[in-house]
Amino acid sequence: MPWPLYLALKQLFPTGRRFPFFTFISILGVALGVGLLIVCISVMGGFGREIRNMIVNTQGEVQVRSEGLMQDPRAVMDAIEKVPGVLATTPFAEGVVMLQYQNKPAFPAIQGVDANRVDRVIPLRQFIVAGEYDALDDDRVILSAQLAMTLGARLGSRISVYSPLLLEKLKTDEILIPRELEVCGIFEIGHQQLDSSVVIVTLRTMQELYGLGRAVHGVNVKLGEGIDPDRATADINRALPVDGVAKSWMDANQEFLFVLQLEKNMIFFLLLFIIVVAAFSVASSLLIAVVRKTREIGLLGALGASPGQVAACFCCQGVIIGIVGTAAGLGLGFAVVHFRNDLVAGFTRLTGSQAALERFYQFSQLPAYLSRTDLLLIISSALIVSTLAGLLPAWRAAKLKPVEALRSE
Repeated sequence: MPWPLYLALKQLFPTGRRFPFFTFISILGVALGVGLLIVCISVMGGFGREIRNMIVNTQGEVQVRSEGLMQDPRAVMDAIEKVPGVLATTPFAEGVVMLQYQNKPAFPAIQGVDANRVDRVIPLRQFIVAGEYDALDDDRVILSAQLAMTLGARLGSRISVYSPLLLEKLKTDEILIPRELEVCGIFEIGHQQLDSSVVIVTLRTMQELYGLGRAVHGVNVKLGEGIDPDRATADINRALPVDGVAKSWMDANQEFLFVLQLEKNMIFFLLLFIIVVAAFSVASSLLIAVVRKTREIGLLGALGASPGQVAACFCCQGVIIGIVGTAAGLGLGFAVVHFRNDLVAGFTRLTGSQAALERFYQFSQLPAYLSRTDLLLIISSALIVSTLAGLLPAWRAAKLKPVEALRSE
Protein backbone atom coordinates (compact mmCIF):
# COMPACT_ATOMS: atom_id res chain seq x y z
CA MET A 1 0.00 0.00 0.00
CA PRO A 2 1.46 3.43 -0.91
CA TRP A 3 2.37 5.37 2.19
CA PRO A 4 0.23 8.48 1.31
CA LEU A 5 -2.84 6.23 1.21
CA TYR A 6 -1.81 4.48 4.45
CA LEU A 7 -1.26 7.82 6.19
CA ALA A 8 -4.63 9.12 4.92
CA LEU A 9 -6.39 6.07 6.38
CA LYS A 10 -4.59 6.47 9.71
CA GLN A 11 -5.57 10.13 9.93
CA LEU A 12 -9.22 9.35 9.23
CA PHE A 13 -9.41 6.13 11.27
CA PRO A 14 -6.65 6.26 13.92
CA THR A 15 -5.87 3.02 15.73
CA GLY A 16 -6.74 2.74 19.41
CA ARG A 17 -8.92 5.85 19.50
CA ARG A 18 -12.63 6.50 19.30
CA PHE A 19 -14.11 7.18 15.91
CA PRO A 20 -13.09 10.79 15.10
CA PHE A 21 -15.91 13.31 15.09
CA PHE A 22 -14.59 14.99 11.93
CA THR A 23 -14.60 11.70 10.03
CA PHE A 24 -18.10 10.84 11.24
CA ILE A 25 -19.59 14.22 10.26
CA SER A 26 -17.88 14.23 6.87
CA ILE A 27 -19.06 10.71 5.99
CA LEU A 28 -22.55 11.43 7.34
CA GLY A 29 -22.93 14.52 5.15
CA VAL A 30 -22.04 12.62 1.98
CA ALA A 31 -24.19 9.63 3.03
CA LEU A 32 -27.27 11.78 3.62
CA GLY A 33 -26.88 13.47 0.27
CA VAL A 34 -26.48 10.17 -1.60
CA GLY A 35 -29.33 8.57 0.37
CA LEU A 36 -31.73 11.41 -0.44
CA LEU A 37 -30.75 11.28 -4.10
CA ILE A 38 -31.38 7.53 -4.21
CA VAL A 39 -34.81 7.88 -2.60
CA CYS A 40 -36.02 10.86 -4.62
CA ILE A 41 -34.69 9.72 -8.01
CA SER A 42 -36.05 6.21 -7.37
CA VAL A 43 -39.53 7.57 -6.59
CA MET A 44 -39.50 9.88 -9.63
CA GLY A 45 -38.28 7.00 -11.79
CA GLY A 46 -41.03 4.84 -10.32
CA PHE A 47 -43.68 7.39 -11.26
CA GLY A 48 -42.32 7.52 -14.80
CA ARG A 49 -42.26 3.75 -15.11
CA GLU A 50 -45.79 3.36 -13.69
CA ILE A 51 -47.09 5.96 -16.12
CA ARG A 52 -45.35 4.19 -19.01
CA ASN A 53 -46.82 0.83 -18.01
CA MET A 54 -50.25 2.37 -17.51
CA ILE A 55 -50.20 3.95 -20.98
CA VAL A 56 -48.94 0.81 -22.71
CA ASN A 57 -51.35 -1.44 -20.80
CA THR A 58 -54.34 0.71 -21.74
CA GLN A 59 -53.39 1.98 -25.22
CA GLY A 60 -50.60 -0.22 -26.56
CA GLU A 61 -47.16 0.99 -27.64
CA VAL A 62 -48.57 2.70 -30.74
CA GLN A 63 -52.00 4.20 -31.39
CA VAL A 64 -53.38 4.96 -34.86
CA ARG A 65 -56.09 7.58 -35.32
CA SER A 66 -57.64 9.31 -38.34
CA GLU A 67 -58.88 12.90 -38.54
CA GLY A 68 -62.48 11.68 -38.45
CA LEU A 69 -63.94 8.21 -38.12
CA MET A 70 -62.01 5.20 -39.38
CA GLN A 71 -64.57 3.67 -41.74
CA ASP A 72 -62.63 0.52 -42.70
CA PRO A 73 -60.67 -0.61 -39.63
CA ARG A 74 -60.09 -4.10 -41.07
CA ALA A 75 -58.05 -2.73 -43.99
CA VAL A 76 -56.07 -0.52 -41.62
CA MET A 77 -55.27 -3.42 -39.28
CA ASP A 78 -54.24 -5.66 -42.19
CA ALA A 79 -51.79 -2.99 -43.39
CA ILE A 80 -50.38 -2.40 -39.91
CA GLU A 81 -49.88 -6.10 -39.16
CA LYS A 82 -47.63 -6.40 -42.24
CA VAL A 83 -45.17 -3.95 -40.68
CA PRO A 84 -42.11 -5.73 -39.17
CA GLY A 85 -42.19 -5.76 -35.37
CA VAL A 86 -45.97 -5.50 -35.04
CA LEU A 87 -47.45 -8.40 -33.04
CA ALA A 88 -51.15 -7.55 -32.91
CA THR A 89 -53.76 -4.83 -33.44
CA THR A 90 -57.21 -4.12 -32.04
CA PRO A 91 -59.80 -1.46 -32.91
CA PHE A 92 -61.45 0.79 -30.35
CA ALA A 93 -64.11 3.45 -30.01
CA GLU A 94 -64.36 5.86 -27.10
CA GLY A 95 -66.47 8.62 -25.68
CA VAL A 96 -68.36 9.84 -22.62
CA VAL A 97 -71.71 8.59 -21.31
CA MET A 98 -73.96 9.02 -18.33
CA LEU A 99 -74.55 5.99 -16.13
CA GLN A 100 -77.41 5.67 -13.69
CA TYR A 101 -77.94 3.05 -11.02
CA GLN A 102 -80.58 3.41 -8.30
CA ASN A 103 -80.90 7.14 -9.08
CA LYS A 104 -77.14 7.66 -8.69
CA PRO A 105 -75.62 9.30 -11.81
CA ALA A 106 -72.03 9.20 -13.04
CA PHE A 107 -70.31 10.54 -16.16
CA PRO A 108 -67.41 8.20 -16.95
CA ALA A 109 -65.37 7.71 -20.10
CA ILE A 110 -66.50 4.67 -22.06
CA GLN A 111 -64.37 2.49 -24.31
CA GLY A 112 -65.63 -0.07 -26.77
CA VAL A 113 -63.24 -2.95 -27.43
CA ASP A 114 -63.23 -5.97 -29.70
CA ALA A 115 -63.61 -8.72 -27.10
CA ASN A 116 -61.98 -11.27 -29.42
CA ARG A 117 -58.86 -9.20 -30.15
CA VAL A 118 -58.25 -6.72 -27.32
CA ASP A 119 -56.42 -9.20 -25.09
CA ARG A 120 -53.69 -9.54 -27.72
CA VAL A 121 -52.77 -5.88 -27.24
CA ILE A 122 -54.12 -4.74 -23.85
CA PRO A 123 -53.96 -7.17 -20.88
CA LEU A 124 -57.44 -6.44 -19.53
CA ARG A 125 -57.74 -9.89 -17.98
CA GLN A 126 -55.03 -9.22 -15.42
CA PHE A 127 -56.89 -6.15 -14.13
CA ILE A 128 -60.19 -7.95 -13.47
CA VAL A 129 -60.69 -8.16 -9.69
CA ALA A 130 -64.29 -9.42 -9.71
CA GLY A 131 -66.37 -11.26 -12.28
CA GLU A 132 -65.06 -12.63 -15.58
CA TYR A 133 -63.66 -10.92 -18.63
CA ASP A 134 -65.00 -13.70 -20.89
CA ALA A 135 -68.55 -12.83 -19.79
CA LEU A 136 -68.36 -9.48 -21.62
CA ASP A 137 -70.85 -9.33 -24.49
CA ASP A 138 -73.20 -6.82 -26.14
CA ASP A 139 -75.53 -6.78 -23.12
CA ARG A 140 -72.90 -6.51 -20.39
CA VAL A 141 -70.41 -3.96 -19.10
CA ILE A 142 -67.21 -3.95 -17.03
CA LEU A 143 -66.89 -1.13 -14.48
CA SER A 144 -63.79 0.34 -12.88
CA ALA A 145 -63.51 -0.39 -9.16
CA GLN A 146 -63.96 3.11 -7.73
CA LEU A 147 -66.80 3.86 -10.13
CA ALA A 148 -68.63 0.70 -9.07
CA MET A 149 -68.17 1.69 -5.43
CA THR A 150 -69.47 5.21 -6.10
CA LEU A 151 -72.59 3.90 -7.84
CA GLY A 152 -73.05 1.05 -5.39
CA ALA A 153 -73.20 -1.38 -8.32
CA ARG A 154 -72.16 -5.02 -7.98
CA LEU A 155 -71.87 -8.04 -10.21
CA GLY A 156 -75.27 -8.66 -11.75
CA SER A 157 -76.49 -5.09 -11.24
CA ARG A 158 -78.26 -3.55 -14.22
CA ILE A 159 -77.26 0.02 -15.03
CA SER A 160 -78.76 2.50 -17.49
CA VAL A 161 -76.47 4.03 -20.11
CA TYR A 162 -77.31 7.40 -21.70
CA SER A 163 -75.21 8.43 -24.70
CA PRO A 164 -74.95 11.77 -26.58
CA LEU A 165 -76.93 10.10 -29.37
CA LEU A 166 -80.03 10.54 -27.18
CA LEU A 167 -79.66 14.33 -27.45
CA GLU A 168 -79.25 14.13 -31.22
CA LYS A 169 -82.43 12.08 -31.50
CA LEU A 170 -84.34 14.61 -29.36
CA LYS A 171 -83.49 17.33 -31.87
CA THR A 172 -85.46 15.38 -34.49
CA ASP A 173 -88.33 14.64 -32.09
CA GLU A 174 -87.25 11.02 -31.71
CA ILE A 175 -87.03 9.23 -28.39
CA LEU A 176 -84.24 6.75 -27.78
CA ILE A 177 -84.56 4.49 -24.75
CA PRO A 178 -81.40 4.28 -22.60
CA ARG A 179 -79.44 1.05 -22.89
CA GLU A 180 -79.69 -1.39 -19.98
CA LEU A 181 -76.44 -3.29 -19.35
CA GLU A 182 -75.57 -5.90 -16.75
CA VAL A 183 -72.34 -5.57 -14.74
CA CYS A 184 -70.27 -8.69 -15.50
CA GLY A 185 -66.91 -7.56 -14.17
CA ILE A 186 -64.97 -4.98 -12.17
CA PHE A 187 -61.40 -4.00 -12.99
CA GLU A 188 -58.69 -2.11 -11.11
CA ILE A 189 -55.54 -0.84 -12.82
CA GLY A 190 -53.99 0.91 -9.80
CA HIS A 191 -54.32 4.44 -11.20
CA GLN A 192 -56.97 6.39 -9.32
CA GLN A 193 -58.25 8.38 -12.29
CA LEU A 194 -58.75 5.32 -14.48
CA ASP A 195 -60.17 3.27 -11.62
CA SER A 196 -62.82 5.90 -10.94
CA SER A 197 -63.95 7.02 -14.38
CA VAL A 198 -63.82 4.26 -17.03
CA VAL A 199 -66.26 1.63 -18.25
CA ILE A 200 -65.64 -1.01 -20.90
CA VAL A 201 -68.19 -2.40 -23.34
CA THR A 202 -67.97 -4.37 -26.56
CA LEU A 203 -67.17 -2.51 -29.75
CA ARG A 204 -70.62 -3.27 -31.18
CA THR A 205 -72.32 -1.79 -28.13
CA MET A 206 -70.20 1.35 -28.36
CA GLN A 207 -70.96 1.72 -32.07
CA GLU A 208 -74.67 1.50 -31.32
CA LEU A 209 -74.48 3.99 -28.44
CA TYR A 210 -72.71 6.56 -30.62
CA GLY A 211 -74.29 5.68 -33.97
CA LEU A 212 -70.93 4.87 -35.57
CA GLY A 213 -72.12 2.08 -37.82
CA ARG A 214 -69.03 -0.04 -38.58
CA ALA A 215 -66.60 2.82 -37.99
CA VAL A 216 -64.15 3.12 -35.09
CA HIS A 217 -62.05 5.90 -33.61
CA GLY A 218 -58.69 4.21 -33.87
CA VAL A 219 -56.49 1.13 -33.63
CA ASN A 220 -54.17 0.14 -30.78
CA VAL A 221 -50.95 -1.65 -31.72
CA LYS A 222 -48.71 -4.03 -29.76
CA LEU A 223 -45.03 -4.28 -30.70
CA GLY A 224 -42.57 -7.11 -30.20
CA GLU A 225 -40.06 -7.18 -27.36
CA GLY A 226 -37.20 -4.74 -27.89
CA ILE A 227 -38.78 -2.99 -30.88
CA ASP A 228 -38.14 0.76 -30.97
CA PRO A 229 -41.58 2.46 -30.78
CA ASP A 230 -40.41 5.51 -32.75
CA ARG A 231 -39.03 3.46 -35.64
CA ALA A 232 -42.11 1.22 -35.68
CA THR A 233 -44.35 4.31 -35.69
CA ALA A 234 -42.55 5.69 -38.73
CA ASP A 235 -42.94 2.34 -40.56
CA ILE A 236 -46.65 2.20 -39.68
CA ASN A 237 -47.23 5.75 -40.96
CA ARG A 238 -45.69 4.79 -44.31
CA ALA A 239 -47.91 1.69 -44.51
CA LEU A 240 -51.23 3.33 -43.56
CA PRO A 241 -53.79 3.13 -46.40
CA VAL A 242 -55.97 5.99 -45.08
CA ASP A 243 -55.51 9.58 -44.02
CA GLY A 244 -54.46 8.69 -40.51
CA VAL A 245 -51.50 9.10 -38.23
CA ALA A 246 -49.72 6.72 -35.87
CA LYS A 247 -48.19 7.98 -32.63
CA SER A 248 -46.03 6.10 -30.19
CA TRP A 249 -46.91 6.25 -26.50
CA MET A 250 -44.00 8.67 -26.03
CA ASP A 251 -45.16 11.04 -28.79
CA ALA A 252 -48.76 10.97 -27.60
CA ASN A 253 -47.67 11.96 -24.07
CA GLN A 254 -44.61 14.02 -24.99
CA GLU A 255 -45.46 17.15 -22.98
CA PHE A 256 -46.32 15.24 -19.82
CA LEU A 257 -43.18 13.08 -20.05
CA PHE A 258 -41.07 16.21 -20.63
CA VAL A 259 -42.46 17.81 -17.46
CA LEU A 260 -41.83 14.59 -15.52
CA GLN A 261 -38.21 14.42 -16.74
CA LEU A 262 -37.73 18.11 -15.96
CA GLU A 263 -38.94 17.57 -12.40
CA LYS A 264 -36.60 14.62 -12.02
CA ASN A 265 -33.61 16.64 -13.28
CA MET A 266 -34.43 19.59 -11.02
CA ILE A 267 -34.71 17.31 -7.97
CA PHE A 268 -31.32 15.77 -8.80
CA PHE A 269 -29.76 19.23 -9.25
CA LEU A 270 -31.17 20.59 -5.99
CA LEU A 271 -30.35 17.55 -3.86
CA LEU A 272 -26.83 17.46 -5.26
CA PHE A 273 -26.24 20.65 -3.28
CA ILE A 274 -26.48 18.59 -0.09
CA ILE A 275 -23.37 16.72 -1.21
CA VAL A 276 -21.75 20.02 -2.26
CA VAL A 277 -22.39 21.49 1.21
CA ALA A 278 -20.94 18.32 2.76
CA ALA A 279 -17.92 18.73 0.47
CA PHE A 280 -17.35 22.28 1.75
CA SER A 281 -17.42 20.88 5.28
CA VAL A 282 -14.84 18.26 4.28
CA ALA A 283 -12.65 20.89 2.63
CA SER A 284 -12.74 23.23 5.62
CA SER A 285 -11.97 20.40 8.05
CA LEU A 286 -9.04 19.22 5.92
CA LEU A 287 -7.73 22.80 5.71
CA ILE A 288 -7.84 22.99 9.50
CA ALA A 289 -6.00 19.66 9.61
CA VAL A 290 -3.30 21.09 7.31
CA VAL A 291 -2.84 24.05 9.65
CA ARG A 292 -2.73 21.80 12.74
CA LYS A 293 -0.31 19.36 11.19
CA THR A 294 2.02 21.93 9.62
CA ARG A 295 5.08 20.59 11.48
CA GLU A 296 4.21 16.97 10.59
CA ILE A 297 3.94 18.01 6.93
CA GLY A 298 7.35 19.71 7.18
CA LEU A 299 8.78 16.53 8.72
CA LEU A 300 7.45 14.47 5.82
CA GLY A 301 9.19 16.87 3.42
CA ALA A 302 12.42 16.67 5.41
CA LEU A 303 12.27 12.85 5.22
CA GLY A 304 12.15 13.04 1.43
CA ALA A 305 8.42 13.20 0.60
CA SER A 306 7.74 15.12 -2.57
CA PRO A 307 5.05 17.85 -2.70
CA GLY A 308 2.95 15.51 -4.87
CA GLN A 309 3.07 12.76 -2.24
CA VAL A 310 2.10 15.19 0.51
CA ALA A 311 -0.77 16.45 -1.61
CA ALA A 312 -1.85 12.86 -2.37
CA CYS A 313 -2.15 12.18 1.37
CA PHE A 314 -4.85 14.85 1.80
CA CYS A 315 -6.47 14.23 -1.56
CA CYS A 316 -6.85 10.55 -0.64
CA GLN A 317 -8.73 11.57 2.48
CA GLY A 318 -11.36 13.28 0.32
CA VAL A 319 -11.60 10.20 -1.92
CA ILE A 320 -11.93 7.85 1.09
CA ILE A 321 -14.64 10.01 2.65
CA GLY A 322 -16.44 9.99 -0.71
CA ILE A 323 -16.23 6.21 -1.09
CA VAL A 324 -17.31 5.39 2.49
CA GLY A 325 -20.02 8.07 2.49
CA THR A 326 -21.35 6.94 -0.89
CA ALA A 327 -21.47 3.31 0.25
CA ALA A 328 -23.28 4.28 3.46
CA GLY A 329 -25.66 6.50 1.46
CA LEU A 330 -26.46 3.67 -0.94
CA GLY A 331 -27.30 1.39 1.97
CA LEU A 332 -29.44 4.08 3.62
CA GLY A 333 -31.19 5.03 0.38
CA PHE A 334 -32.02 1.48 -0.69
CA ALA A 335 -33.26 0.66 2.82
CA VAL A 336 -35.66 3.62 2.75
CA VAL A 337 -36.80 2.70 -0.77
CA HIS A 338 -37.44 -0.89 0.36
CA PHE A 339 -39.64 0.21 3.27
CA ARG A 340 -41.10 3.26 1.47
CA ASN A 341 -44.71 2.06 1.48
CA ASP A 342 -44.57 1.20 5.19
CA LEU A 343 -43.15 4.64 5.97
CA VAL A 344 -45.76 6.40 3.81
CA ALA A 345 -48.56 4.33 5.34
CA GLY A 346 -47.41 5.25 8.84
CA PHE A 347 -47.18 8.93 7.92
CA THR A 348 -50.62 9.02 6.28
CA ARG A 349 -52.17 7.25 9.29
CA LEU A 350 -50.71 9.88 11.61
CA THR A 351 -51.82 12.80 9.43
CA GLY A 352 -55.00 11.28 7.97
CA SER A 353 -53.88 12.18 4.43
CA GLN A 354 -54.22 8.83 2.59
CA ALA A 355 -57.22 9.96 0.53
CA ALA A 356 -55.47 13.19 -0.47
CA LEU A 357 -52.33 11.25 -1.50
CA GLU A 358 -54.34 8.97 -3.76
CA ARG A 359 -56.45 11.79 -5.18
CA PHE A 360 -53.58 14.09 -6.12
CA TYR A 361 -50.82 11.61 -6.99
CA GLN A 362 -53.13 9.06 -8.62
CA PHE A 363 -51.35 5.97 -7.24
CA SER A 364 -52.40 3.63 -4.45
CA GLN A 365 -48.77 2.78 -3.57
CA LEU A 366 -45.55 4.73 -3.89
CA PRO A 367 -43.67 3.34 -6.92
CA ALA A 368 -39.88 3.18 -7.14
CA TYR A 369 -37.47 2.43 -9.96
CA LEU A 370 -33.80 3.37 -10.29
CA SER A 371 -32.14 2.86 -13.64
CA ARG A 372 -28.50 1.86 -13.93
CA THR A 373 -27.72 5.21 -15.58
CA ASP A 374 -29.20 7.19 -12.67
CA LEU A 375 -27.35 5.03 -10.13
CA LEU A 376 -24.01 5.54 -11.88
CA LEU A 377 -24.69 9.28 -12.14
CA ILE A 378 -25.36 9.54 -8.41
CA ILE A 379 -22.26 7.53 -7.46
CA SER A 380 -19.96 9.38 -9.85
CA SER A 381 -21.29 12.80 -8.76
CA ALA A 382 -20.71 12.02 -5.08
CA LEU A 383 -17.19 10.71 -5.71
CA ILE A 384 -16.21 13.64 -7.94
CA VAL A 385 -17.50 16.26 -5.50
CA SER A 386 -15.76 14.55 -2.55
CA THR A 387 -12.50 14.31 -4.48
CA LEU A 388 -12.66 17.99 -5.42
CA ALA A 389 -13.19 18.80 -1.73
CA GLY A 390 -9.75 17.38 -0.98
CA LEU A 391 -7.90 19.24 -3.76
CA LEU A 392 -7.66 22.64 -2.05
CA PRO A 393 -6.25 21.25 1.24
CA ALA A 394 -3.92 19.02 -0.80
CA TRP A 395 -2.65 22.01 -2.79
CA ARG A 396 -2.19 24.00 0.44
CA ALA A 397 -0.20 21.16 2.02
CA ALA A 398 1.97 20.73 -1.10
CA LYS A 399 2.89 24.44 -1.10
CA LEU A 400 4.38 24.24 2.42
CA LYS A 401 8.20 24.36 2.48
CA PRO A 402 9.76 21.86 4.90
CA VAL A 403 12.01 24.43 6.63
CA GLU A 404 9.22 26.93 7.23
CA ALA A 405 6.83 24.15 8.27
CA LEU A 406 9.28 22.81 10.86
CA ARG A 407 9.70 26.29 12.31
CA SER A 408 5.92 26.65 12.70
CA GLU A 409 4.55 26.88 16.22
